[in-house]
Amino acid sequence: MSEEISYASMKEVKTGRFILIDGIPCRVVDVETSAPGKHGAAKMRITGIGVFDGNKRTLLKPSSGDIEIPLISKKKAQVVSISGNSAQIMDLESYETFEIPIPEDLQNTVKPGAEIEIMIYGEKRAISRVTGSV
Repeated sequence: MSEEISYASMKEVKTGRFILIDGIPCRVVDVETSAPGKHGAAKMRITGIGVFDGNKRTLLKPSSGDIEIPLISKKKAQVVSISGNSAQIMDLESYETFEIPIPEDLQNTVKPGAEIEIMIYGEKRAISRVTGSV
């Protein structure tokens, strides 16, 4: 599966949207805009949290520039089993099984047999939320 991207104007970036910072898909948590100065255009500082690794990243660009938007797909899956901090997941469309780490905030809610939603970008996968319980 290839990593697909689209482009948008920096002015369209809002909190909660997904963008690429240094080639890593991130969810925007803060957008700051500086006023245009004597020697240049207005700048935007965007802070994002990595979707798949949880690391904080910042991006500084002119507000007139473009930004890359990752096309992240979401699928339904079912938890087959849990061992430690990872879960064995089965895709409900292709019945493919794979191992995936459980995010800190979902440790207590992900149980065997539960339906979850996963985000996929390229070869990376992450649990986004629990949609149904056992």
